[in-house]
Amino acid sequence: MAQWVTVWRAAQLVGVPRGVLQRRVQAGEIVLADGLVSTERLLELYPQARIEASGMFERATKIREEAFGRRVRERLLPSQDVLAQRLFEQSRELADVQRHLQRYHALVVATRERLRAMQAQGGADDPRLIELERQLSDGLARALATEPVDVLDAMDDVLKVMSAQVTLRPSGHQFTVEGHLTLLESALRAGVKLNYGCGNGTCGMCKLRVIAGQVARTMPSDYPLSQSEKAQGYVLSCAHTAASSELTLETLEAAGPGDIAQQTIVATVRAATLLAADTMRLHLQTPRSHRLRFLAGQSVTLGLAEGENARADHPIASCPCDDRNLHFFVARDDADPIAARLFGAGLKPGTPVTLWGPNGDFVLGESPRPLVFAACDTGFAPVNSLIEHALSLDEAPSIALFWLATRPDGHFLANQCRAWSEAFDNFEVTLSHGADAAQGAREMAAAMRADLFDIDCAFYIAGPGAFADTLCAELAAAGVPQAQLRCETIA
Repeated sequence: MAQWVTVWRAAQLVGVPRGVLQRRVQAGEIVLADGLVSTERLLELYPQARIEASGMFERATKIREEAFGRRVRERLLPSQDVLAQRLFEQSRELADVQRHLQRYHALVVATRERLRAMQAQGGADDPRLIELERQLSDGLARALATEPVDVLDAMDDVLKVMSAQVTLRPSGHQFTVEGHLTLLESALRAGVKLNYGCGNGTCGMCKLRVIAGQVARTMPSDYPLSQSEKAQGYVLSCAHTAASSELTLETLEAAGPGDIAQQTIVATVRAATLLAADTMRLHLQTPRSHRLRFLAGQSVTLGLAEGENARADHPIASCPCDDRNLHFFVARDDADPIAARLFGAGLKPGTPVTLWGPNGDFVLGESPRPLVFAACDTGFAPVNSLIEHALSLDEAPSIALFWLATRPDGHFLANQCRAWSEAFDNFEVTLSHGADAAQGAREMAAAMRADLFDIDCAFYIAGPGAFADTLCAELAAAGVPQAQLRCETIA
């Protein structure tokens, strides 16, 4: 018998990105019922998940169990308390199902015996009673017959113990809680824009309401929830994890940059790494009690202790999923006080750096379109952040990256881009060289038209003014609507 699972869970079961299943829903290949997918339809679309009844049954079963076992071992087990709670919840669900089945079985047996008694009392020749008794007997026999277990159902039961699925209201966004992660950490890793502040249970900004399911506390918190809030089911997402396999929460999410408050944080230099001859990675770490809340693609102002003149704007190159460890790609530039100190070995581990921000609206929009990213030199910094965020969302049908280098070391993370292309079937990368940014942008637009213009895409472009302005103009002239173009100028 088919079961119904969410698109998120279905993607986990068959091992494909969620965006792949969503495309099949849009194409009409999968029909949703109240947002759920039938496991029977999944098996039809992904026959590799089916165990055929043949002489190879035992071998196929063993191979499948070993493959699924490897996937399970790759996940970090939750704590013993959480694991026990999830097993208890699942056992209670099983007990409820068994109790209902026993009652239904008793009802069917009693009905069949009553029909036989009616036949014995003079209705032996009544064809309606004979047919009804036969249907009951045949139906009971089919229900009691031993049938092969649906492999997706078994896998789903294991996943419910190993991980929990969370649904947010009113947005409908979903994410998975795995291992020892809190609700807040899991949401950030999945690219969900929850509201939060300190991340350690002090400020209370991350409180949300539990509508359905159970949560478990993972750490003590100093923020005092009122008795009214506790009665309504409010908890701190930074101090709790999912105790049941399914959880529904009510909370507001950031809709865009305007919902992110400006912050001032004194971070410290964690490391400075030379990526190429004229490009360095600056790794800053915020205090545990004061993390930077930002959206992928945004920038901050970095300041040194020297004064007002020792400041410069730099895009954040890392994903918001790790809000405490911030990375920046800094090019050699004597006019930039941050770059000058960095390349002059003046920013050593432990050096304080003040952050003001976040700034800018170069962020991902909520759209089911394929994503096309275009960068020139260190314009790759905000693009890197956006790509990491898009990969964590796992919703884009496809991702394409075009990266132009006008400097000898312009492709300072080329190996990472190639690794993305090899690891993700829906990811393509094109690396190009050119001394002139504007001419390189025109050539890039021609390459995009050749490869992508039969697809309705969302374009994200970052780089020096000559590059960004030229490429945006070329794409607009080719018919791309302005609403699908986002450009960021990187000095």
